[in-house]
Amino acid sequence: MEAIKIKNITKEIKLDINKIRKDFPILHQDVNGKSLVYFDNAATTQKPLVVINGLDDYYKGINANIHRGIHTLAERATASFEATRDSLKTFINAKHREEVIFTRGTTESINLVAATFGRQNIKAGDEILISSMEHHSNIVPWHMLAAEKGAVVKIIPINEQGEIILEEYEKLLSSKTKLVAVVHVSNALGTINPVKTIIELAHKHGAKVLIDGAQSSSHLDIDVQAIGADFFALSGHKMYGPTGIGILYGKKELLEAMPPYQGGGEMIGEVTYTGFTVNELPYKFEAGTPNIADAVALKYAIEYIQSIGKAAIRKHENDLLSYATKSISQLEGIRLIGTAKEKVSILSFVMEGVHHQDLGILLDQNGIAIRTGHHCTQPLMNRLGISGTSRASFALYNTTEEIDIFIEGMKKASKMLR
Repeated sequence: MEAIKIKNITKEIKLDINKIRKDFPILHQDVNGKSLVYFDNAATTQKPLVVINGLDDYYKGINANIHRGIHTLAERATASFEATRDSLKTFINAKHREEVIFTRGTTESINLVAATFGRQNIKAGDEILISSMEHHSNIVPWHMLAAEKGAVVKIIPINEQGEIILEEYEKLLSSKTKLVAVVHVSNALGTINPVKTIIELAHKHGAKVLIDGAQSSSHLDIDVQAIGADFFALSGHKMYGPTGIGILYGKKELLEAMPPYQGGGEMIGEVTYTGFTVNELPYKFEAGTPNIADAVALKYAIEYIQSIGKAAIRKHENDLLSYATKSISQLEGIRLIGTAKEKVSILSFVMEGVHHQDLGILLDQNGIAIRTGHHCTQPLMNRLGISGTSRASFALYNTTEEIDIFIEGMKKASKMLR
């Protein structure tokens, strides 16, 4: 389904933030003598105790290699690993559990598609469309593929607010278009893209569509069947889970037709000295010993999000974004970058006369963690005519009080740096 608009969510939804914050031990510390204010959630979210304890419990009581062992620990580990696959199937509403492929995260998922589906289906003269706001991980693999195959990468333009111009996108689509790869939510701007419409338009021309869901997975309802995605990638660490684990969703018929990504154990049916046969889905794409512990712990992150509810999380994060946007707009010399009508809780900005890196360093001295730089979106920064931005990104455990501290830190930094 398309992202639910915040304005349609009832105002009665309210979270007990103090209780939620107790679930995240890392938040309760001093940094440079100040209470930590963590506003770098678009880079990675912090982990609740249930996830941390899940990792601890796995290594203390379950640890074993999976799928091929017949002893008790191996069977327990396998069951826990596969339980996370089932949870992810429900989380994104995949039709089949074998459509959920474990990877190291969004970057590997995109590279998997480029190296398998791309090499198999993209030929000289074919076109790959990506948007102007893509993360490097959804740009570089397509340039590599295009260089190998003699294909062409074309760019979908955006307007000054940071929104895809659908009319221009439609003009780019043609019989030459074989793949469209678009981010669901921009990590640099916060823009929520109309992915269902983007997919429908691409399908009219016979093109397949990959959606980068790294930023959307913790904020928005994900329904890969409703939006019609051919491929969807996400990362666990962006949704309160461990690092180094994520998934690629792919339609079953596409995955079955694609060649293996890597060779080794688990991905084979039979091996001889003269050749091999491939295993069935999803194991065909999961060569070697996977990141079992972090996959197991990811289930606890999913359950944590579900226990709170995406609607409540969105409502709280949208309130934070509105409060922060209003507060920072009252400061002199601030220009907001990314003002789309549909956004998640990402606030990017530049301060006139101040380099973003200098601002980030001064805020850190006051215990405030934000992200500065090009956010792995150098082409987007060039399109906007800037070298980078400062970015504050909010999660379910952040508060308006922390935003007040951030604004005061901004005022102090402005006086020192100007």
